[in-house]
Amino acid sequence: MKIIKTPQNMQEYMLNIRKQHKKIGFVPTMGYFHEGHTSLMAKAREENDLVVTSIFVNPLQFGPSEDFETYPRNEERDCAIAEQFGVDILFIPRTEDMYPNELSISMQVQKRAGVLCGRSRPGHFDGVVVVLAKLFNLILPDNVYFGMKDAQQVAVVKGLIDDFNFPIKLIGMPTVREKNGLAKSSRNVYLNQEEQKEALWLYKALLHAHQLIVDGEKNPNVIIKEVKSIVTTNTSAIIDYVELLNYPALEPVQQIDSLVIVAIAAKFKQARLIDNILIDKDGNIVNSLQ
Repeated sequence: MKIIKTPQNMQEYMLNIRKQHKKIGFVPTMGYFHEGHTSLMAKAREENDLVVTSIFVNPLQFGPSEDFETYPRNEERDCAIAEQFGVDILFIPRTEDMYPNELSISMQVQKRAGVLCGRSRPGHFDGVVVVLAKLFNLILPDNVYFGMKDAQQVAVVKGLIDDFNFPIKLIGMPTVREKNGLAKSSRNVYLNQEEQKEALWLYKALLHAHQLIVDGEKNPNVIIKEVKSIVTTNTSAIIDYVELLNYPALEPVQQIDSLVIVAIAAKFKQARLIDNILIDKDGNIVNSLQ
């Protein structure tokens, strides 16, 4: 596995790779790998000649009160895991190399950002699309892989790729869960023992929403109310949001007659967790997008 640390070297190397007509798969991350990340690497390994993974904790997508400084990092461990899962190139740039000067051009997400996590994190997805635009231009991938746990991010990235004509296929992979159903997250390490048990109710509440839809409930307000009730009754978490929207446009719906997302965010003492499920018009759970 080759480790590259500067944007200039990364782009030069990938330009040479492109001349060899190899199919390039890219997994962008902020590091501290768990099974969610490695599932993306494994899928990229299956589908491409060359796999690139980036580790970059992007300051532009953190608000002033968020956990940029304390976000978990372990570069040595991540390098070993990436190599184990068949990554060919690991790109680990420094902040000062990715952003050597104040940006002269800004990017602002106009749609899909003002709901779910974006409502309480103004500017977050602006930072996401800036860094991804840079990474796409440095790495020049054919395929890019994201986990559906952050389905809003996948929707925003799809907008970025479509709007700016990046010649990239977006693949959304199923949320990787613990055996008990809890979605894998780097922030799970912040949960105490009791909170780990309580956090299971986030997914249970989403599965209840699915069952309501299967049973014929079409009113989003009824479904949202029941999901909130389950979480508040069974956990100490403070609900940030529960929303039911169409997907990937992320707009409100009056009736459930198309692909929708039921999504939740809840704050425990030291961790804010998110989870979601996608449900099609026939009531089936959709785990992946291509």
